[in-house]
Amino acid sequence: MVEIQQLEIRRVAEADFPTEYGHFRIHGFEGHKGDAREEAVALVMGDLTTPEPLLVRVHSQCLTGDVFHSLRCDCRAQLELALETIAAEGRGMVIYEKKEGRGIGLLNKLRAYALQDGGADTIEANEQLGFEADLREYGMPGAILRFLGVQAVRLMTNNPDKIAAMEAAGVKVAERVPCQAEPRGHHSARYLKTKKKRMGHLLEL
Repeated sequence: MVEIQQLEIRRVAEADFPTEYGHFRIHGFEGHKGDAREEAVALVMGDLTTPEPLLVRVHSQCLTGDVFHSLRCDCRAQLELALETIAAEGRGMVIYEKKEGRGIGLLNKLRAYALQDGGADTIEANEQLGFEADLREYGMPGAILRFLGVQAVRLMTNNPDKIAAMEAAGVKVAERVPCQAEPRGHHSARYLKTKKKRMGHLLEL
């Protein structure tokens, strides 16, 4: 067991994981903090013992985007870009967390979609449901990286708040690597504009 910032994690499984992007190892983790329980997986390619900062993408689960190819967000495009980039370098990690809808959960995310249909942007919809714009925190990814012996990362993100949160979780971010895919339709373009204007994401639009 490893305890980092009062979060205990344990690796419950590890296996070979061949994908269309290349050959990974998949690690399954459980985290406990008080009565709260989290699950996450880490897809690892290459040698983690070398001293160079590791290319890492922390990706929040998005059933609608990752599985059903929704055009309301850029989640699937970012995940694909991360896997392609890691495969091209031959070394890196994707940490996939169960944080649907920036942490509000799948059904609340669908409720937010309905509010967006009425004209609200993604932030306004979350707030109308009584949530903050983003409920995610990154203690679990930080604990996973430390468990696997990763001291510093090149973080694939467009979100400056994620960089600060990862460093607060004890992970040195040596470099920010942009993770921007081309918008897929006007729904995705509107979503990206909201990210840039309302949340300060570092996007070229």
